[in-house]
Amino acid sequence: MALDFFQALENRRSIYVISKESPIADSRIQEIVEEAVKYTPSSFNSQSARVVVLLGEQHDKLWDITTETLRGIVNNEEAFQGTADKMSMFKNGYGTVLFFEDTDIITNLQNQFEAYKDNFPLWGHHANGMLQLVIWTALEAEGLGATLQHYNPVIDAEVKSTWDIPAQWQLVAQMPFGKPAAPAGEKTFQPVEERVKVYK
Repeated sequence: MALDFFQALENRRSIYVISKESPIADSRIQEIVEEAVKYTPSSFNSQSARVVVLLGEQHDKLWDITTETLRGIVNNEEAFQGTADKMSMFKNGYGTVLFFEDTDIITNLQNQFEAYKDNFPLWGHHANGMLQLVIWTALEAEGLGATLQHYNPVIDAEVKSTWDIPAQWQLVAQMPFGKPAAPAGEKTFQPVEERVKVYK
């Protein structure tokens, strides 16, 4: 069991070239996300993470929105071409997972526990990061490739309006995924002995 877990972590990579295919059913994708949301830990059991899964035309719409939003920021069309190519790469995927934090929950905890007030937003993002890793690794284990993107806050308003997202949900990351169409690039590692210290 432990070997399977670490093998899954090792296999999880940033896969940028993805296709509009999925080796698993939409119902399995939903099950993965729901299980991850349910069982990923959070400080004070706050469960402040929220997730929206976009498939098919809804997925395409997100990357069209992102493309047009960024086009309005980058005035030079020639300079924008690289960004447009990247947006097309994400749009070529099967779906996208949107990760949010429910700021009402964070605020309520800040009001209840004054001594930890400044930590709750940070702890919320820690838990959200764990959730992102769980979903990313689980999708990889099912044969899907993914990357983690951060086009918030520039797309926040349009995303909330398009999918009727509650005002208190703060967008923190986007994860386009699909069947890998090209392998991940080579990854280098810093010496682990410089990153881990053990005292007995």
